[in-house]
Amino acid sequence: MARPHIEPFVELNESYKNFTLPGFTPSGSHFKVLSLDTDVGACTLKMRFDGGYTRKPGMSYSDVEIFVLNGMMKVGDQFCGEGHYLFVPAGYAMGALEVPQGCELLVMYNDSEPSFLESDTHHPLCLKEGYVTVNGYEDAPWAPGNLVNPSVAAGCMIKVLRYDVLTEAISFLYCMTPQFMQDNISYHDCAEESYHIWGESWMLQFGDLPTGGYFWRPPYINHGSFRSKLGTIAFGRTDSKLHNYFHFNPWS
Repeated sequence: MARPHIEPFVELNESYKNFTLPGFTPSGSHFKVLSLDTDVGACTLKMRFDGGYTRKPGMSYSDVEIFVLNGMMKVGDQFCGEGHYLFVPAGYAMGALEVPQGCELLVMYNDSEPSFLESDTHHPLCLKEGYVTVNGYEDAPWAPGNLVNPSVAAGCMIKVLRYDVLTEAISFLYCMTPQFMQDNISYHDCAEESYHIWGESWMLQFGDLPTGGYFWRPPYINHGSFRSKLGTIAFGRTDSKLHNYFHFNPWS
């Protein structure tokens, strides 16, 4: 996941573009690029599907993660509403896609540029057992931040949506309570990614991050202290094990 450091970035200031890559239906699908690996094409997109949008069953040659920000889409026989998360392994044939009234999504291609091959059968080498579908708002419980040790300060909680047993990468929701504050500085061995679904936070090095705020932070980038005046709920990911290295030296 060799992407440049992007922080802070507010996607609400950017306009959507028509999604015209080969294999995709350009009519009714739109995108914004949040981050991009220019070597392999792996990327994180914010996408919008207009009401009435449809797509036939098919698969990608990349692992894909999807989080529904608002609206509803139907994948095969399953309705995926606000807060729904899917991890779709490379080669997994997703059901036909129908969008009754429009929706917005985070869509993450982890291994390569976006791809789509129409198919109603999985690729023979697909790791089908890796498929995850869960509503992060309704089906996943909140856990204290001390799920990771050393831990963040009290008032930051997490919902784990997916855990990779091989790389220890995690995809999760997290929230900060109103008036949350942590006074130290931290860095990690892993890359971190975050999108503010609602709320705001402030960080010593990078300033304010409002609703629609995003960052892609490579390993070993100092960040903190940080706080949230009104509270925050956000979607986050790492690409390997998350370990907090804490210190108090902003010049290191």
